Amino acid sequence: MQPVSVITFGELLLRLSPDWAAQRASLFVGGAEANVAAALATWGNPVAYISKAPDNGLSRQVLAQLEAVGIQTDRMLWGGDRIGAYYLAQGADLKHAEVVYDRKYSSFSEIKPGTVDWDALLGHAGWFHWSAISPALNKDAAVICREVLEAATRKGMTISTDLNYRSKLWQYGQSPLDVMPALTQYCHVIMGNIWAANMMLGTPLNQEAVNENTKEAYLRAARESAQAIVQQFPKCDRVAFTFRFSSAPTHNLYYAVYWKDGELYVSRQYETNEVVDRVGSGDSFMAGLIHANLNGYTEQQTISFAAAAAYSKLFRTGDFNLTAKESIAQLM
Repeated sequence: MQPVSVITFGELLLRLSPDWAAQRASLFVGGAEANVAAALATWGNPVAYISKAPDNGLSRQVLAQLEAVGIQTDRMLWGGDRIGAYYLAQGADLKHAEVVYDRKYSSFSEIKPGTVDWDALLGHAGWFHWSAISPALNKDAAVICREVLEAATRKGMTISTDLNYRSKLWQYGQSPLDVMPALTQYCHVIMGNIWAANMMLGTPLNQEAVNENTKEAYLRAARESAQAIVQQFPKCDRVAFTFRFSSAPTHNLYYAVYWKDGELYVSRQYETNEVVDRVGSGDSFMAGLIHANLNGYTEQQTISFAAAAAYSKLFRTGDFNLTAKESIAQLM
């Protein structure tokens, strides 16, 4: 295994975007944690990705796509029958396009507890990233997450998570509140939004501030939520929240905050009416946070870079954000 700075862990997915009128579809390689890895690699950070895929030609072609953007795949697990997929139409109604998952019986979702030497797989790396999508798949996946988080903790890695909430997952009788607090206790960096923190971690949500619906009120709610998170999860010393609002299919208003050492740092506010593809924007933000932490950015530079990275993804088709860091710095 080649030494890397970061390891990301999650389900490898194929995205199919049908164009029914033309009777064709675009195919993209993705998955939240693969998206994070792709951005980190693009910005020059040595990064490896761990997932599980069937041992066949399609999987090797998919991994070649990961390797082409600089992601190390030598820690991949092999076995099972299929790579999971999801369907998301492109075109006129980007905002309301429905995501349809086809992930059941995927190789990743069928990893069994006690079958992987995670300590060996996590060698020669300092940062481990996972997201709330993985434990949403099934009970075994939640156990697997605990196994790998315990291994990362034993190895002294910095651990980050994205509180991704997917309403169409979490269908196996457990709610996020049943699972996520126990897993999040391992994390040093927690990213999401104030609503996801409330839903997944049980931290208070200032409904009065939400009802006020002003930036000032949202920043107040973010400060309260971040304080609650660091109190509830003693290992966590960095919290980031994004705020994304959309009033039309190609409209997006965006800003983000970063909490560290009792201070709340706020990004600039972005707005566009020319969104091309929303998929992966949050993953770009997460990658920006990790990149900034690895490369000695100040707290203000950290949130500025992460928010600009997220915004830049809105103008790129596909799941990966391959925007150069120099272009993101110009957006800052």
